Parts: sequence; structure tokens; C-alpha cells
Amino acid sequence: MTDDKDVLRDVWSGRIPTCFTLYQDELTEREAEPYYLLLPRVSYLTLVTDKVKKHFQKVMRTEDISEIWFEFEGIPLKWHYPIGLLFDLHASNTSLPWSITVHFKNFPSKDLLHCQSKDVIEAHFMSSVKEADALKHKSQVINEMQKKDHKQLWMGLQNDKFEQFWTINRKLMEYTPEEGGFRYIPFRIYQSTGERPFVQKLFRPVASDGKPYALGDLIKEVCPTAITPEDGEKKYQVMIHGIEPLLETPLQWLSEHFSYPDNFLHIAIIPQPTD
Repeated sequence: MTDDKDVLRDVWSGRIPTCFTLYQDELTEREAEPYYLLLPRVSYLTLVTDKVKKHFQKVMRTEDISEIWFEFEGIPLKWHYPIGLLFDLHASNTSLPWSITVHFKNFPSKDLLHCQSKDVIEAHFMSSVKEADALKHKSQVINEMQKKDHKQLWMGLQNDKFEQFWTINRKLMEYTPEEGGFRYIPFRIYQSTGERPFVQKLFRPVASDGKPYALGDLIKEVCPTAITPEDGEKKYQVMIHGIEPLLETPLQWLSEHFSYPDNFLHIAIIPQPTD
């Protein structure tokens, strides 16, 4: 992969200032103070909120506590989506800190997967990494890794250790000069107004004539309404990690540098703010 290590580190270091407040109908023994946290964009809510859970459980009776879940403006937040994606999709045009409501009862099973332990998060994460490598290298890289390498990827993410994670993840980003890129680009495109949770399809980084595809080519193919017509008004933002990359950015470069730790490009298409 091309070595823009500063970009990788900047993506890894992205944080969202967040204020957690307990839902008003939760029963407490005394008033629950809000809890503030800088959330890592590349991680998962249920992986980084142990302190939040402990903070609110201190003011509650044990019998009133069941599985924790989080909500923003009436939307249950899917823990298996990376935090940065959740923010880009639901809150990118709101003021900071991000205001998240914490619940301990009435778990919305229709909207959310249960997450009883960190093992569930690890299984979901590794499943995504394996799916991404099936697209990129026909699973050859991930299958050649040892169990301890898989564990190092997970522990690097869990403990927020950039070097520990990238020592292994680098192998998943490699390809030979003859290949000129990955077999297919692992990506998912999300729309807050979409009927489907996300769109995913096979898309190569390089055209049959050898010309590299750009982000705009992918959006045109998968979600053409998000592209601003030449004489038209911009209606949508295409967000990855809280920024709008130029649509001319080569897809292969984006996949190597802007993928989340699960090796997918998680792209949010949201309405252009009107103010």
C-alpha cells in the first residue's frame, strides 16, 4: 500500500465529544449527572462505554438495570455500526457535544442486536474483516494469518493501540503491482432516509482499460441521486470519517487509508444542511 501513515493515524485518532444522559423515565435513587466522553470514531459504542454504564448504575437499584442501549433523538443507535458512521449518519449537522441518551430497560429488539459481552463485538468485527478480505484477496491473506494475528487486530482496536493494530492490518491492505489494486472494494453506503440499512455490491477499483475508478464513479453507480448535476443545486453530502472527500479521490487509495478497522469503507450519504 502507499504509505501515507499520517492519514492512517489521523483517521485512527478521530474523536467525538459526547454527553451521555440517563433517560428521564429510568428509576434512580438520586439524580444522575451527565457523563462526558471523547468517543473514538473507529470503535463501537458497546466497546468504549463501560465507564458510562458504571457511572449511571451507581444511582440505580440493581433490579432496575437490564441491558444498556443508546439513543439519539429517538433513533436507537446500532452498536455494530462504527461510532464515526453513527455520528455522520444521524448527527453530523448537530452541535457538539453529541447528546446521547442512555437506557437500561425496554430494549428495542426490533431495531438493535443484543450485545451481552465483548465476545459478541469481537465476533462481529472479525466476521467483517473476513468478509472484506474475501472481496479484496479471495480470503487468502486472512486465511494465511495465525490465530494470534487475528487476536492482535482485535486487541489493537479494543485497547486503542494504533501500532499494534496496523502491524497486522497492513498485510490486509497489500496487493502486487500486477494486480494494481484489490479485487473488489469493500464498501457499504448508508442513507438516513433509505429503506434498506445499507447498499453493498461488487465494485472493482480499476476499470477494464486500466483506469482507476474514483469515489464519484462508485456513487454514480450505486446512488446516482447523490451526485450534484452540473447546473444543479447540491442536495447531499458524501461523508466518510466526518469529512467530504473529493469525488475525484481514487477508490483504491480511499480503501487503503479511509477504511474503518473492519476494512470496510462506511460511506454516509446525508441531506445537505439548508442553513
